[in-house]
Amino acid sequence: MAAETGKKEEMAKVKITSKSHVKPGKIVGRKECQLVTFDLPYLAFYYNQKLLFYKGGEFEEKVEKLKDGLRVVLEEFYQLGGKLGKDEEGVFRVDYDDDMDGVEVLEAIAEGVSVDELAADEGTSSLKDLIPYNGVLNLEGLHRPLLSVQLTKLKGGLAMGCAFNHSILDGTSTWHFMSSWAQICRGSNSVSVPPFLERTKARNTRVKLDLSLPPNPLASSNGDAKVGPQLREKLFRFSEAAIDKIKSKVNSNPPSDGSKQFSTFQSLAGHIWQHVTQARNLKPEDYSVFTVFADCRKRVDPPMPECYFGNLIQAIFTVTAAGLLLVNPPEFGASMVKKAIEAHNAKAIDERNKEWEAAPKIFQFKDAGVNCLAVGSSPRFKVYDVDFGWGKPEGVRSGSNNRFDGMVYLYQGKSGGRSIDVEITLEAGALEMLEKDKEFLMEV
Repeated sequence: MAAETGKKEEMAKVKITSKSHVKPGKIVGRKECQLVTFDLPYLAFYYNQKLLFYKGGEFEEKVEKLKDGLRVVLEEFYQLGGKLGKDEEGVFRVDYDDDMDGVEVLEAIAEGVSVDELAADEGTSSLKDLIPYNGVLNLEGLHRPLLSVQLTKLKGGLAMGCAFNHSILDGTSTWHFMSSWAQICRGSNSVSVPPFLERTKARNTRVKLDLSLPPNPLASSNGDAKVGPQLREKLFRFSEAAIDKIKSKVNSNPPSDGSKQFSTFQSLAGHIWQHVTQARNLKPEDYSVFTVFADCRKRVDPPMPECYFGNLIQAIFTVTAAGLLLVNPPEFGASMVKKAIEAHNAKAIDERNKEWEAAPKIFQFKDAGVNCLAVGSSPRFKVYDVDFGWGKPEGVRSGSNNRFDGMVYLYQGKSGGRSIDVEITLEAGALEMLEKDKEFLMEV
């Protein structure tokens, strides 16, 4: 506990030394882009925070290189340099104009913290001061930048904390932007795959929303100022061997209907769902909900390109009784996840959109429901390929925003191959049980 307190005190020494703004390197002009049904539900989420940390010195040189690259990459991804706006009918949109501030860039120093310490840390509390916009709602993008980047000088390295306005982009678009920025910094003159910015090709229904900020955003739903169960976060690292073991165990009894075997994601989902349900010590009759935020780019009709810039995800839900999850083999949960994902075709997506458009519901994290597990991010994102010219990151993490009891982020493992990092937020007692579960950790 003393060590943790010491670490928190060290993190409190993160000192912001300067603040500037970066705009596209060329004239873009006035641009307006309507937010669509896939974007709007996230207005009451918080800014999506990502942290990457790198080894090496020459902090000031790296900062200048990153700013120079940002000017170039924003020529294509200019929406990130804009603001949220509304048209005369109250429909939300992204506005860009050359006289806007652009992307916020903070420079900071925390020389008491080393890259190795951050890489070894399995919690998230010590990362908080390295990422901007803690507790800031996406709706605040009406008057704040849509992207804020904090570059912190560490002992022997650099931390890059990014806060993206989630109402204008999802994980696929986030990592497309990050890899494009890195590509420019490594010497490319232009973005190899420009973003596809025509959101209304995916959905063009105009939905008017009457939304305003709560009087105290922090007290709303992110847990910072609200009394609730004590939550803890932890990063569990599953090696390639552990992932293969989980997958082969789930596939040891192939489905009797002859359908194809469970994917790595479905196998891991079944494994996590079963063991978290056990750690929560639920009654057999208690419901347990599994949610996955699925990429719909290839599911919509017509399909959208991988470079579609915006949110093109939907939450897919499946539910069962805790007792059934626990008495059945792991393929029981995996098969429920598999069926729910396979059923989410273009027709299901369209029906969900129509239902939402008829009665718009803005998600808040308190709406997640009890005994929920929700998976965001994806091990498909090549997060360790984000190399700005000084090597791959030593670690990639999520910030403290958008976490609730049951939130799970999956990342490609640093060791590469099929390894996967699993960040889980749970009520403290349940997380402690999970940490002791050798079958979950694949240590048996």
